[in-house]
Amino acid sequence: MSKYKLSLKQLVPSIDWVSRYKKRALKTDLFAGLTVSIMLIPQGMAYAYLAGLPPIYGLYGGLFPLLVYALLGTSRHLSVGPVAVTSLLVIAGIGGLAEPMTPEYIELVLICGLMVGVFQIIMAILRLGFSINFLSHPVIAGFTSAAAVIVSINQLKDILGFSIPRLKHTYQTLFYAVENISQTNLITISMVAVSVTICLILKKINRAIPGMLIVVIIGTIATWFWGLNNLGVDIVKDIPQGLPAFKTYSFDLETFRLLLPVAITITLICMVESIGIGKAIEAKHNFYKVRPNQELLALGLAKAIGAFFQAMPSSGSFGRSALNHEMKARTPLSSLIAAGVIALTLFVFTPALYFLPKCILASIIVLAVISLFDLKEALYLYKTHRRDFWNMTITFFVTLVIGIEEGVLTGVALSIIKMLMRSARPHIAILGKVPGTSIYRNISRYDDVEQIENILVLRFDDQLYFGNVAHFKESIKDLINESGHRYKFMLIDASGIHDIDSEGVRALKEINYFLSKQKIKLGISGVIGPVRDMLYQSGFNDVIGKSNYFLHIDDAINYYQGKVSHVKEYIQRATQTNMPPLGTER
Repeated sequence: MSKYKLSLKQLVPSIDWVSRYKKRALKTDLFAGLTVSIMLIPQGMAYAYLAGLPPIYGLYGGLFPLLVYALLGTSRHLSVGPVAVTSLLVIAGIGGLAEPMTPEYIELVLICGLMVGVFQIIMAILRLGFSINFLSHPVIAGFTSAAAVIVSINQLKDILGFSIPRLKHTYQTLFYAVENISQTNLITISMVAVSVTICLILKKINRAIPGMLIVVIIGTIATWFWGLNNLGVDIVKDIPQGLPAFKTYSFDLETFRLLLPVAITITLICMVESIGIGKAIEAKHNFYKVRPNQELLALGLAKAIGAFFQAMPSSGSFGRSALNHEMKARTPLSSLIAAGVIALTLFVFTPALYFLPKCILASIIVLAVISLFDLKEALYLYKTHRRDFWNMTITFFVTLVIGIEEGVLTGVALSIIKMLMRSARPHIAILGKVPGTSIYRNISRYDDVEQIENILVLRFDDQLYFGNVAHFKESIKDLINESGHRYKFMLIDASGIHDIDSEGVRALKEINYFLSKQKIKLGISGVIGPVRDMLYQSGFNDVIGKSNYFLHIDDAINYYQGKVSHVKEYIQRATQTNMPPLGTER
């Protein structure tokens, strides 16, 4: 029975925090939930507008997805809902299939959100949470920095107050805006300047002050009172009132094929973004643990269930999650409270948003995405990790110049190439002895270590598998050939080899054969359990002989030098069994 309860708590993490909820946490959870909802209302509408949807779909996106994640997610602080990057991916991927704001376009966006949810649920079932490692942080930084630029340029039509046609590339939109700058509506751009100034001042005074909501209220009242919509200020107009209706979908294989690229892209980005945010905040606490596979399940169900209630594709928001954390939320009750405020807004306040200027929404979007442009990270990588800097830079320019999906695919490719390159050419160290001790260190890093005469000690710092055996064999052969064949023994410190496949075993046999031709004996020390088992099953132990296995480097050195008093008995005892004599404890 206890086993069943444990598995149920893992599947529905809210059972754990609800059963142990402390009343003293209610005050901070309530305050955090109210604060996050005040930020979510204007952002949700703005991000829906960015995605080419009526603003109401942003409020829908902050309702059911937030509820579902609060019950099933493992992060206590992650705030789920509409975000800028997801909105940008939606408009970039689906904008070419249908005209934004049309019923056909809205239907495609909601179907895409359902597909993303299903994909993430499947990934959770298959336990593919580890796949977030396929997008490195520099690549994500390059993509999001480019996204910030693209999002900002796409808001120029609402910031400047004149129509800009939908163009294929971002730079074309920028050039068109500059060429037609004389058409700028002065009232519109003045409202943008005032809104941005108010938000920045209030944020500097106190992050908890809802600057975005304040400018929404002021802008809406000002537009209604002075009739600014009759002077060229574009407004959102009618917003449906009440909770979203349940909606079902029917689509054919062709629709699935058309939406597949953007759905996969959103799946990858949302997964990395949401779990990354959750992990970053988790690191500041010690009372909960973010589990990637459970996160995938929670995020997937949030999107899938949300799609049936007309919610735009959602993701974890860095800004709202950070605010939730800063407001000292203790449990996901804060998210449930935020969702409750959204529901109240849908019931009561949507008619009051009729005169909300679109330029205010554009201002909110630009303010929100400014933090995505990570110049600090680029400068840091340029100074410390030049290869990561170029990965970030390439991803940035591919995304900016060619397109969103191409940028994501480039980032994935660069991350995988980086991983393969590191794995294909892992670190190999020549070890020497620290005088007066039994400790061995890399001779290229420590000046006072001594190489043992006639003995070459190597440490291989990775798994030994088909992807790096060529590097392994070539490195050893080069070292032997360059040494003038002065070695009598070669010892491989295998403590860093955490796995080995059949190609790795074959490489060891080839090296042993090569060394035997040079009249050099091969020994291995520090072999861990799984690798030892593979070597035993493959018959490699018989190839080099059981007496050439050692638990520690110093055991091997003493044995080869004839100082066998403390090793001989151990070898004799071990050779009476069928297992390798040394290293069996691991």
